[in-house]
Amino acid sequence: MQKMVAINTIYVEKGKGEQITARFAKAKSVHTFEGFIRMEVLLSKEGEERDEVKVCTTWEDRQFFDKWLHSRENAKAHDAKAPQGPSPILGNEVTTFDVKVQHLPIETVESK
Repeated sequence: MQKMVAINTIYVEKGKGEQITARFAKAKSVHTFEGFIRMEVLLSKEGEERDEVKVCTTWEDRQFFDKWLHSRENAKAHDAKAPQGPSPILGNEVTTFDVKVQHLPIETVESK
């Protein structure tokens, strides 16, 4: 098994990043999938033109990510209607990485 991370970079209208990150506050179906380890949602307001939201999910192995990616639950979650009004999302890009090195806090290592 090879841990992997998928990062969905979402480009958002300037000043609307908080609106998008709020959509991830409540755990949804991805958290129930086999092989799912964690999700982190990151926000950068540093760009002059736009905000950037990164949705990072870590998986035990690519096979679990692929199963979720092609699932009905994933399609349903991404087809869900956004709150009223035009979407502030300008676009997105998904990148995947194999985890090659991982350092844990010393307490975690010693307790094993």
